[in-house]
Amino acid sequence: MIAAKAEARKAARARRKTARLEDSAGAQEAAANARLLDLLGPHHGKMLSGYMPIQSELSPLAAMQGWATHSPVCLPVVEGEGQPLSFRPWAPGCAMQEGAFGAQIPADPQPCRPQILIVPLLAFDANAGRLGYGGGFYDRSLAQLSAHDAIIAIGLAYEAQLSHIPLPREPTDLPLQAVITEARVLQPHP
Repeated sequence: MIAAKAEARKAARARRKTARLEDSAGAQEAAANARLLDLLGPHHGKMLSGYMPIQSELSPLAAMQGWATHSPVCLPVVEGEGQPLSFRPWAPGCAMQEGAFGAQIPADPQPCRPQILIVPLLAFDANAGRLGYGGGFYDRSLAQLSAHDAIIAIGLAYEAQLSHIPLPREPTDLPLQAVITEARVLQPHP
């Protein structure tokens, strides 16, 4: 399983990097953010967790800024290896500082509890299976959050990140409710 995931991650990084380079004008990113806001529409008022993009991740900033005009937004914070993420309030222009892995995080340490999470990923499959970086931060966080509340987890990716074969999954690898790309909204049937 470890070797299969490592190989899948290597291939997925290359596909995502190529997609990012091909989207230099940002048209695909804008299309994915517009689809994301459309999907989120019925959930006004709920706290949304976005993320600050690193490496070649598709940026959710446009959707986060749009959401922040009427509903609360927060960002994840890596607290340490083997721990779930914590979340801090975010708004356009808020004070930021560098967090783990070079990601920017809000300077305000006030804790938040998101109800909707935009989840970064390296690859996804037709069943909304997600391949992340391997730290398990989102899997632990989704399990912890969903133990108390109904949580919506939505992946954001380039269509090129689709794996045409099912991704290797362990019992702790939680599927997403949807994956948004520039081309579509993937919502597998339960």
